[in-house]
Amino acid sequence: MADVSSKIVTQRLALTGVPASAPLNPLLPGMPAVDSIHDDKTTITPTPGGPTYRILKTTEVDAYENTDAAMAFRNALSTKGGPTPQAIAAADQLPVAKKKPAPGLGPDDFAGNDRKVAKLSIASGPSKTFADVSELIADLPSVDEMIALNIPTAPDSNRVAQENRNVHVTGFLYAASREADNDFHFIVGRDPKSGQEMYMTMELSGLPPTNLPAFGALNAARQAYAKFIGAANLPGAGYHYYQPPIPVQIDGSVFFDATHSSGSRPGPQSLKSRMPTIFEVHPISKIVLGP
Repeated sequence: MADVSSKIVTQRLALTGVPASAPLNPLLPGMPAVDSIHDDKTTITPTPGGPTYRILKTTEVDAYENTDAAMAFRNALSTKGGPTPQAIAAADQLPVAKKKPAPGLGPDDFAGNDRKVAKLSIASGPSKTFADVSELIADLPSVDEMIALNIPTAPDSNRVAQENRNVHVTGFLYAASREADNDFHFIVGRDPKSGQEMYMTMELSGLPPTNLPAFGALNAARQAYAKFIGAANLPGAGYHYYQPPIPVQIDGSVFFDATHSSGSRPGPQSLKSRMPTIFEVHPISKIVLGP
Protein backbone atom coordinates (compact mmCIF):
# COMPACT_ATOMS: atom_id res chain seq x y z
CA MET A 1 0.00 0.00 0.00
CA ALA A 2 1.30 3.43 -0.91
CA ASP A 3 2.34 5.74 1.91
CA VAL A 4 -0.21 8.56 1.92
CA SER A 5 1.17 10.41 4.93
CA SER A 6 3.38 12.66 2.82
CA LYS A 7 0.36 13.69 0.77
CA ILE A 8 -1.76 14.87 3.68
CA VAL A 9 0.87 16.64 5.79
CA THR A 10 -0.06 20.30 5.81
CA GLN A 11 2.09 23.39 6.12
CA ARG A 12 -0.69 25.75 7.22
CA LEU A 13 -3.44 26.07 9.79
CA ALA A 14 -6.63 25.30 7.89
CA LEU A 15 -8.77 27.21 10.40
CA THR A 16 -7.03 30.56 10.01
CA GLY A 17 -5.00 30.12 6.83
CA VAL A 18 -1.76 31.19 8.48
CA PRO A 19 1.43 29.17 7.96
CA ALA A 20 2.07 26.41 10.48
CA SER A 21 5.26 26.71 12.48
CA ALA A 22 6.11 23.13 11.48
CA PRO A 23 4.39 20.49 9.33
CA LEU A 24 1.20 18.95 10.75
CA ASN A 25 0.46 15.28 10.18
CA PRO A 26 -3.20 14.46 10.99
CA LEU A 27 -2.48 10.71 10.91
CA LEU A 28 -0.33 10.77 14.03
CA PRO A 29 -2.02 9.09 17.02
CA GLY A 30 -3.92 11.53 19.20
CA MET A 31 -3.90 14.40 16.74
CA PRO A 32 -6.80 16.88 16.73
CA ALA A 33 -8.70 17.65 13.58
CA VAL A 34 -6.36 19.94 11.65
CA ASP A 35 -9.16 22.45 11.06
CA SER A 36 -9.55 22.92 14.83
CA ILE A 37 -5.97 24.12 15.43
CA HIS A 38 -5.71 27.88 15.81
CA ASP A 39 -2.16 28.14 17.19
CA ASP A 40 0.84 25.81 17.00
CA LYS A 41 3.69 28.14 17.88
CA THR A 42 4.27 27.16 21.51
CA THR A 43 6.87 24.54 22.35
CA ILE A 44 8.19 23.49 25.73
CA THR A 45 11.36 21.69 26.78
CA PRO A 46 10.72 21.01 30.47
CA THR A 47 14.06 19.27 31.04
CA PRO A 48 17.20 20.85 29.55
CA GLY A 49 18.42 18.49 26.85
CA GLY A 50 15.21 16.47 27.07
CA PRO A 51 12.30 16.13 24.66
CA THR A 52 10.54 19.15 23.21
CA TYR A 53 6.76 19.09 23.07
CA ARG A 54 4.61 21.14 20.73
CA ILE A 55 1.33 22.55 22.05
CA LEU A 56 -1.47 22.57 19.50
CA LYS A 57 -4.15 24.97 20.71
CA THR A 58 -7.59 24.07 19.39
CA THR A 59 -11.17 25.27 19.34
CA GLU A 60 -12.39 21.91 20.67
CA VAL A 61 -14.43 22.31 23.87
CA ASP A 62 -16.56 19.84 25.80
CA ALA A 63 -20.03 19.93 24.29
CA TYR A 64 -21.77 20.64 27.61
CA GLU A 65 -19.58 23.60 28.57
CA ASN A 66 -21.51 26.90 28.51
CA THR A 67 -18.98 29.35 29.91
CA ASP A 68 -18.26 32.62 28.14
CA ALA A 69 -15.05 31.13 26.73
CA ALA A 70 -16.73 28.00 25.36
CA MET A 71 -19.59 30.01 23.84
CA ALA A 72 -17.13 32.46 22.27
CA PHE A 73 -15.37 29.60 20.49
CA ARG A 74 -18.69 28.30 19.17
CA ASN A 75 -19.81 31.75 18.06
CA ALA A 76 -16.53 32.39 16.26
CA LEU A 77 -16.77 29.07 14.41
CA SER A 78 -20.35 29.71 13.32
CA THR A 79 -19.62 33.17 11.90
CA LYS A 80 -20.71 33.61 8.30
CA GLY A 81 -17.67 33.47 6.07
CA GLY A 82 -15.67 31.56 8.66
CA PRO A 83 -13.89 32.52 11.88
CA THR A 84 -11.38 35.32 11.96
CA PRO A 85 -8.05 34.92 13.77
CA GLN A 86 -9.04 37.87 15.94
CA ALA A 87 -12.28 36.21 17.10
CA ILE A 88 -10.49 32.95 17.88
CA ALA A 89 -7.74 34.77 19.78
CA ALA A 90 -10.33 36.71 21.78
CA ALA A 91 -12.17 33.51 22.73
CA ASP A 92 -8.90 31.91 23.80
CA GLN A 93 -8.20 34.79 26.20
CA LEU A 94 -11.51 34.61 28.04
CA PRO A 95 -11.42 33.20 31.58
CA VAL A 96 -12.82 29.72 32.08
CA ALA A 97 -14.36 30.45 35.47
CA LYS A 98 -18.11 30.44 35.86
CA LYS A 99 -19.87 33.71 35.18
CA LYS A 100 -20.78 34.10 38.84
CA PRO A 101 -18.26 32.19 40.94
CA ALA A 102 -19.08 31.62 44.59
CA PRO A 103 -17.67 34.32 46.86
CA GLY A 104 -14.34 33.62 48.46
CA LEU A 105 -13.10 31.11 45.88
CA GLY A 106 -9.52 31.38 44.68
CA PRO A 107 -8.46 30.80 41.04
CA ASP A 108 -7.54 27.15 41.71
CA ASP A 109 -10.33 26.29 44.16
CA PHE A 110 -12.95 23.77 43.13
CA ALA A 111 -15.93 25.75 41.84
CA GLY A 112 -18.35 22.93 41.05
CA ASN A 113 -21.20 21.23 42.85
CA ASP A 114 -21.83 17.81 41.28
CA ARG A 115 -20.52 15.03 43.53
CA LYS A 116 -18.28 17.50 45.32
CA VAL A 117 -17.53 15.19 48.27
CA ALA A 118 -16.34 12.37 46.01
CA LYS A 119 -14.33 14.61 43.70
CA LEU A 120 -12.42 16.21 46.57
CA SER A 121 -11.55 12.99 48.39
CA ILE A 122 -9.00 10.25 47.88
CA ALA A 123 -10.43 6.73 48.05
CA SER A 124 -9.51 4.72 51.14
CA GLY A 125 -9.31 1.42 49.26
CA PRO A 126 -6.21 -0.38 47.97
CA SER A 127 -4.21 0.64 44.91
CA LYS A 128 -3.64 -1.46 41.79
CA THR A 129 -0.97 -0.85 39.16
CA PHE A 130 -1.67 -0.78 35.42
CA ALA A 131 1.03 -0.61 32.75
CA ASP A 132 -1.44 0.49 30.06
CA VAL A 133 -4.63 2.57 29.96
CA SER A 134 -6.45 -0.23 28.13
CA GLU A 135 -5.74 -2.59 31.04
CA LEU A 136 -7.29 -0.13 33.46
CA ILE A 137 -10.38 0.34 31.31
CA ALA A 138 -10.82 -3.43 31.02
CA ASP A 139 -10.68 -3.73 34.81
CA LEU A 140 -13.55 -1.28 35.44
CA PRO A 141 -17.22 -2.19 35.93
CA SER A 142 -19.47 -1.68 32.93
CA VAL A 143 -21.15 1.67 32.39
CA ASP A 144 -24.56 -0.07 32.47
CA GLU A 145 -23.78 -1.52 35.89
CA MET A 146 -22.88 1.90 37.22
CA ILE A 147 -25.90 3.65 35.68
CA ALA A 148 -28.14 1.10 37.39
CA LEU A 149 -26.85 2.31 40.78
CA ASN A 150 -28.55 5.69 40.26
CA ILE A 151 -25.65 7.50 41.93
CA PRO A 152 -26.87 10.92 43.09
CA THR A 153 -25.04 13.96 41.74
CA ALA A 154 -25.73 16.27 44.71
CA PRO A 155 -22.73 17.97 46.34
CA ASP A 156 -22.75 15.50 49.27
CA SER A 157 -22.64 12.43 47.00
CA ASN A 158 -19.78 10.27 48.26
CA ARG A 159 -18.00 7.37 46.63
CA VAL A 160 -19.87 4.12 46.08
CA ALA A 161 -18.16 0.78 46.69
CA GLN A 162 -17.03 0.45 43.06
CA GLU A 163 -15.19 3.77 43.37
CA ASN A 164 -13.41 3.00 46.64
CA ARG A 165 -10.17 2.04 44.95
CA ASN A 166 -6.98 3.69 43.79
CA VAL A 167 -4.82 3.10 40.75
CA HIS A 168 -1.32 3.76 39.49
CA VAL A 169 -1.33 3.92 35.70
CA THR A 170 1.36 4.52 33.11
CA GLY A 171 0.28 6.26 29.92
CA PHE A 172 0.66 9.32 27.74
CA LEU A 173 -0.94 12.74 28.10
CA TYR A 174 -2.46 13.65 24.73
CA ALA A 175 -4.66 16.66 25.52
CA ALA A 176 -5.87 18.87 28.35
CA SER A 177 -8.45 21.57 29.03
CA ARG A 178 -9.67 23.55 32.00
CA GLU A 179 -13.34 23.50 32.91
CA ALA A 180 -15.60 25.90 34.76
CA ASP A 181 -15.20 24.02 38.05
CA ASN A 182 -11.40 24.59 37.81
CA ASP A 183 -10.66 20.92 37.09
CA PHE A 184 -8.02 20.21 34.48
CA HIS A 185 -9.35 17.50 32.17
CA PHE A 186 -6.55 15.24 30.96
CA ILE A 187 -7.02 12.89 28.04
CA VAL A 188 -4.63 10.04 28.81
CA GLY A 189 -4.05 7.23 26.36
CA ARG A 190 -1.92 4.33 25.32
CA ASP A 191 1.60 4.42 23.94
CA PRO A 192 1.35 5.96 20.45
CA LYS A 193 3.29 2.92 19.20
CA SER A 194 0.67 0.48 20.50
CA GLY A 195 -1.24 0.41 17.22
CA GLN A 196 -4.72 0.79 18.73
CA GLU A 197 -5.73 4.11 20.24
CA MET A 198 -7.69 4.21 23.49
CA TYR A 199 -8.17 7.10 25.89
CA MET A 200 -9.87 8.02 29.15
CA THR A 201 -10.34 11.12 31.25
CA MET A 202 -8.17 11.74 34.30
CA GLU A 203 -8.65 14.93 36.28
CA LEU A 204 -6.59 17.31 38.32
CA SER A 205 -9.36 18.48 40.58
CA GLY A 206 -9.89 22.05 41.64
CA LEU A 207 -8.57 22.44 45.16
CA PRO A 208 -10.57 21.54 48.25
CA PRO A 209 -10.51 23.68 51.40
CA THR A 210 -7.09 23.58 53.03
CA ASN A 211 -8.45 21.74 56.08
CA LEU A 212 -9.56 18.69 54.08
CA PRO A 213 -7.23 15.64 54.06
CA ALA A 214 -6.79 15.60 50.28
CA PHE A 215 -5.62 19.21 49.96
CA GLY A 216 -1.87 18.55 50.17
CA ALA A 217 -1.78 15.82 47.53
CA LEU A 218 -4.16 17.58 45.13
CA ASN A 219 -2.28 20.87 45.43
CA ALA A 220 1.07 19.15 44.82
CA ALA A 221 -0.31 17.44 41.70
CA ARG A 222 -1.58 20.72 40.24
CA GLN A 223 1.75 22.39 40.94
CA ALA A 224 3.64 19.53 39.27
CA TYR A 225 1.61 19.95 36.07
CA ALA A 226 1.97 23.75 36.08
CA LYS A 227 5.73 23.48 36.59
CA PHE A 228 6.17 20.99 33.73
CA ILE A 229 3.95 22.79 31.23
CA GLY A 230 4.71 26.32 32.39
CA ALA A 231 2.15 28.54 34.08
CA ALA A 232 1.75 30.64 30.93
CA ASN A 233 0.96 27.51 28.88
CA LEU A 234 -1.87 26.06 30.96
CA PRO A 235 -4.97 25.34 28.85
CA GLY A 236 -8.27 27.16 29.00
CA ALA A 237 -11.64 26.08 27.62
CA GLY A 238 -10.18 24.97 24.29
CA TYR A 239 -8.26 21.71 24.42
CA HIS A 240 -4.50 21.85 24.11
CA TYR A 241 -3.01 18.81 22.36
CA TYR A 242 0.56 17.74 23.00
CA GLN A 243 2.76 16.41 20.21
CA PRO A 244 4.43 14.13 20.80
CA PRO A 245 2.19 12.98 23.66
CA ILE A 246 3.84 13.34 27.06
CA PRO A 247 4.76 10.19 29.03
CA VAL A 248 2.97 10.27 32.36
CA GLN A 249 2.54 8.25 35.53
CA ILE A 250 -0.64 8.94 37.47
CA ASP A 251 -1.89 7.94 40.89
CA GLY A 252 -5.50 8.62 41.75
CA SER A 253 -8.93 7.33 42.66
CA VAL A 254 -11.50 5.67 40.41
CA PHE A 255 -14.60 7.82 39.80
CA PHE A 256 -17.76 7.29 37.75
CA ASP A 257 -19.00 10.45 36.04
CA ALA A 258 -22.68 10.02 36.83
CA THR A 259 -23.40 13.59 35.74
CA HIS A 260 -22.63 12.66 32.14
CA SER A 261 -24.00 9.12 32.11
CA SER A 262 -26.61 10.38 29.65
CA GLY A 263 -26.41 13.08 27.03
CA SER A 264 -23.10 14.46 25.82
CA ARG A 265 -20.05 12.80 27.32
CA PRO A 266 -16.75 14.47 28.20
CA GLY A 267 -13.84 14.59 25.80
CA PRO A 268 -12.59 16.52 22.78
CA GLN A 269 -14.41 15.80 19.55
CA SER A 270 -11.34 14.42 17.79
CA LEU A 271 -10.72 11.67 20.37
CA LYS A 272 -14.12 11.01 21.91
CA SER A 273 -14.92 8.04 19.66
CA ARG A 274 -11.94 6.22 21.18
CA MET A 275 -12.93 6.92 24.80
CA PRO A 276 -14.95 3.80 25.70
CA THR A 277 -15.76 4.68 29.30
CA ILE A 278 -16.93 7.63 31.37
CA PHE A 279 -15.07 6.28 34.37
CA GLU A 280 -12.27 8.65 35.31
CA VAL A 281 -9.26 8.81 37.55
CA HIS A 282 -10.53 11.66 39.72
CA PRO A 283 -8.91 13.17 41.59
CA ILE A 284 -5.33 12.68 40.52
CA SER A 285 -3.35 12.49 43.75
CA LYS A 286 0.13 12.32 42.18
CA ILE A 287 1.50 12.94 38.71
CA VAL A 288 4.95 12.48 37.19
CA LEU A 289 5.37 13.90 33.69
CA GLY A 290 8.12 13.21 31.18
CA PRO A 291 10.33 10.24 30.36
